[in-house]
Amino acid sequence: MSRKRVLIITGLSGSGKSSAARVLEDEGFFVVDNLPLVLLPRFLELTEHGVRFTPDVAVVIDIRNRDFLADYESTLSAVRAAGHPVEILFFEAGDEALIRRYSETRRRHPLARQEGVPEGIARERELMSGFKRLATVVFDTSALTVHQLKEQVLETVLGRSGKTPLVVKVQSFGFRYGIPIESDLVFDVRFLPNPHFVEELRPLTGLNAQVREYVLKQPACRDFLKKFQDMLQFLLPNYRQEGKSYLTLSIGCTGGRHRSVSLAEEMRPFLAGQGFAVEISHRDLEKG
Repeated sequence: MSRKRVLIITGLSGSGKSSAARVLEDEGFFVVDNLPLVLLPRFLELTEHGVRFTPDVAVVIDIRNRDFLADYESTLSAVRAAGHPVEILFFEAGDEALIRRYSETRRRHPLARQEGVPEGIARERELMSGFKRLATVVFDTSALTVHQLKEQVLETVLGRSGKTPLVVKVQSFGFRYGIPIESDLVFDVRFLPNPHFVEELRPLTGLNAQVREYVLKQPACRDFLKKFQDMLQFLLPNYRQEGKSYLTLSIGCTGGRHRSVSLAEEMRPFLAGQGFAVEISHRDLEKG
């Protein structure tokens, strides 16, 4: 049996376990939510027989399955005996933060069937105290945003910053065919002179050097590019700081073949020079 890195995500309800699980899933971990702990050794065994999962596994185990509290020590010993390193990530938060989160989401605390949320939280702290003592690391999420939680999880688990690399997709399009629904930012460049009305340029596209020269040499285009790039130099680092990992920037002209294509292509070296991963596409290039 090959060694797997096994992370157990546990802790108090409402403390951020689901957010942490999504972070690890995005990083390639195979994540299982609410797996009975007693099944963990068998689950790891099954992954070695014809089922090709990632070598790294993260399992969310909490008070929803109370049976794990009775035999967790023997189960963890069995997993370690099989050669799998086990790390326990324990998440908690202060009572005030947990009560506020339950109030905002209007979800029922798993232990608040007959009693209120504060009583359910107190009972859960008591039940989970023994498991907390086994934790590899304890995260207090009381004052953390989702992005800060992500940073802490990635730094702890992978030893690197959780700052998300921002991929910028720049796409040209024609307003004639509608605005792309996936756009985060839309820019209309129909104010620029249209190569469509220049007979020798009409059959060409913005991928052609002649068309691009025609578009980019216009004084209005040069002014626009400067202001456009200045704005992106301000916006993109702030998007990245807030944890955005993918941004779609759509540039539109009438038919999506000349002006928008020229400007989209012009953005490639600028964005790459700012340290962003860049994807360029031309939605309507072959239309019209």
